[in-house]
Amino acid sequence: MADAHTKNHDYHIIDPSPWPLIGSIGALIMAVGGIAWMQSLKDASVTTLGISGPWVFVIGLIVVIYTMYGWWADTIREAHAGDHTKVVSLHLRYGMIMFIASEVMFFVAWFWAFFDAALFPAEAVQEARVAYTGGTWPPANVEVLDPLHLPLFNTVTLLLSGTTVTWAHHALLQGDRKGLIWGLTLTIVLGIIFSAVQVLEYAQAPFTFSNSLYGATFFMATGFHGFHVLVGTIFLAVCLVRAMRGDFTPKQHFGFEAAAWYWHFVDVVWLFLFFAVYIWASAGGTIAH
Repeated sequence: MADAHTKNHDYHIIDPSPWPLIGSIGALIMAVGGIAWMQSLKDASVTTLGISGPWVFVIGLIVVIYTMYGWWADTIREAHAGDHTKVVSLHLRYGMIMFIASEVMFFVAWFWAFFDAALFPAEAVQEARVAYTGGTWPPANVEVLDPLHLPLFNTVTLLLSGTTVTWAHHALLQGDRKGLIWGLTLTIVLGIIFSAVQVLEYAQAPFTFSNSLYGATFFMATGFHGFHVLVGTIFLAVCLVRAMRGDFTPKQHFGFEAAAWYWHFVDVVWLFLFFAVYIWASAGGTIAH
């Protein structure tokens, strides 16, 4: 009788999980540590329960990373157990699309700040209470980076990585595990090269974050993109390990698909950054050599 009343459906009701609570605690610790860290830059005696801010931040970060590992490991086990039906997989994709949409709005904020300063430099510096720019953009006293040097190299590198991750995706759909692994490996290598070149670019930049509004908007926009490249590279590295273990199949590979979507999003954002922040914003400025 019990079996007769069992409701069969395509939705997966997850088991009770400790990860939302543990992740929230870790995020709280990380936030408190981050605030204490910034306060300690003004006053070295600032601590949290006798622990310096950087260490509190690191403790929270470790808890968050542990939560991510445990939660995603549970999700992978659910997939292998057959709990990810077509309906569940569709909703996972909806979730990833909404996440990327939220990231788009995140970068819209940085582009808004950049264009507000670039199009109305006199008003922007007055509101920000920083040194006057001379009413021009880029500021008259700031040398800018050559967009056809390292920025162009990084643009080509990132576009190539978009090609290799697409190759890996097609190889996966065709059941070509070797092509999947090689495509992922090349994408990861290109991501590492991009990050290394950006670090070199920052080291050679003739301006700093704090000496002008130009530097502040430049480093906020490109720096957060660089952080997303780092996250995406780690995401793809995890997918590479899973590919070597044989986790992905042509019919079930949402983890890889999500990583590929994220990487293409990073590619598109960089194209906007390259043409707006590097090329358009450097027009008429003094190029540093």
